[in-house]
Amino acid sequence: MLWTLLKKIFFSLDPERAHYLSMNLLQLGLKIPGISNWLIQSWKFEHPALQQNLDGMVFKNPVGLAAGFDKDGRWLHLLQQLGFGFIEVGTVTPKPQSGNPKPRLFRLVKDQSVINRMGFNNNGVEALAKRLSEFQKHKNVLIGGNIGKNKDSSNEEAAADYLKCFHALHQYVDYFAINVSSPNTANLRALQDKEPLMQLLIKLQAANQNYPVPKPIYLKIAPDLNKEQILDVIDAAIQSGIQGLILTNTTISRPDFLLEKEKAKEAGGLSGKALSSLTTDIIKTVREANSTLSIVGVGGIFNGNDAVQKLNAGAQLIQVYTGMIFEGPWMVKKIKKELVRMK
Repeated sequence: MLWTLLKKIFFSLDPERAHYLSMNLLQLGLKIPGISNWLIQSWKFEHPALQQNLDGMVFKNPVGLAAGFDKDGRWLHLLQQLGFGFIEVGTVTPKPQSGNPKPRLFRLVKDQSVINRMGFNNNGVEALAKRLSEFQKHKNVLIGGNIGKNKDSSNEEAAADYLKCFHALHQYVDYFAINVSSPNTANLRALQDKEPLMQLLIKLQAANQNYPVPKPIYLKIAPDLNKEQILDVIDAAIQSGIQGLILTNTTISRPDFLLEKEKAKEAGGLSGKALSSLTTDIIKTVREANSTLSIVGVGGIFNGNDAVQKLNAGAQLIQVYTGMIFEGPWMVKKIKKELVRMK
């Protein structure tokens, strides 16, 4: 009932403004006695059956928050109270950047989907590292660092950008996600081609091995690759020695079944329910081609059934984003309860 009321209010506002307002209000709620305790208890649910061990990490549950929701680590104290098994911050770049012109976020309400063309807007890796450092003493959740390159860096300079972010965050995150698949930074997706991708991953792994405790590395790819390209990605992942793939980022395609045809004409990446079957199919394709790479499934997860589809397709972990916009912060608890019931 509460979320139904809040949703009507937030959906009357510009989507980007509503995002910041809703998160800031919830964070404020955690500072108010009485309200804070009620909120925390309303989100609380864990079960031993949900625990997942992967690549040397112990996840208290397999439900994570995808990158983009909290790029700068503003709301980590709040987000860990929602009950996520892991939270991915970023995408972060070496230098701060404002991203693309507004408006750049659009709700397709009838399709339970979103189009964004944010363009890696963030405060830069130094600001994120500072926030993560301050969060360490309160940390009770695994943190992933999603890293990218600045808009004004050429693809030839990309490795230096990724390495700068990698080194700045290494002591503060539990794993890394390499974003070469956002459709909102010009030419970024060209880094998914086998040769430049291999070079980038090898450089990152070489840097990783110089640390006493290397961190797991996952590659986030686009859902718009054909099967040959997906097999090239798998080959690059195996040869470079990274741990796995995040499947997938947003899509530049516009399925015929979309109801909001006019809004669907907006440029940017499409996420939400419209992406669900596409990402599940890609997870199946990757798992059938390789049994060893870890897979994080993301795209159109709104409930326990959606989560199970991704897990049954071959993912070990899942991430949500757009579902939070439509279903609200109590969605995490609901998914976890449904996963326990379905086991």
